[in-house]
Amino acid sequence: MIRVVIADDQVLFCSGIEMLIASQDDLDFAGAAYDGEAITVLAAQKKPDVILMDIRMPKVDGITATEQILAAAGLESPRIIVLTTHQRDIAVLSAINAGASGFLMKDATPEFLLAAIRTVHAGKSVIAPNNSLALIHDLSPRHLGQANDAVISALSVRQKEVFLLAARGLSNADIGAAAFISETTVKSHISGILAKLGLSSRLQLVALAYENRLVQ
Repeated sequence: MIRVVIADDQVLFCSGIEMLIASQDDLDFAGAAYDGEAITVLAAQKKPDVILMDIRMPKVDGITATEQILAAAGLESPRIIVLTTHQRDIAVLSAINAGASGFLMKDATPEFLLAAIRTVHAGKSVIAPNNSLALIHDLSPRHLGQANDAVISALSVRQKEVFLLAARGLSNADIGAAAFISETTVKSHISGILAKLGLSSRLQLVALAYENRLVQ
């Protein structure tokens, strides 16, 4: 069973999500919180697998709550899906940088929401628009000047190559073909890159690359 909790200040919305989750044999609704402080307490008590997190809530916003929950959970961190009403919400980028596994629009279909929960639980990222690269590019602040290569200085030459290919949105198969390595080796490099850079997802990798002008 995948344990799911939701954090949103709209009680009726939370009730609807509860009924949806409860209708699925492989999902378990573990509770709801209606502000950012309450979700940090609920996450510590219930230890959910997936958290649906509203960005804007009373007391503590969803981005801060995401940071606090992931920092407190350590290796047993839940996967967090951020919920928003605006596709081009600049806070989405902050949520990704805070460690969220992706984001969904609140008007997403029930089928898409359920698929997203199962996807992030499987260790993958999910993002509402079809083109996540375009979204991150649009939301990333525009800085002039040279690329900030210092942010990836800890990587080996091969890891830097894989980093830049992944930052352009290439699949593992495409990265392998471009770098003349196997998909298994690509996966190993990606894991090493994320660990060295302190990142939790490929979405964060892409955001880091755009924010530091490492890709155009």
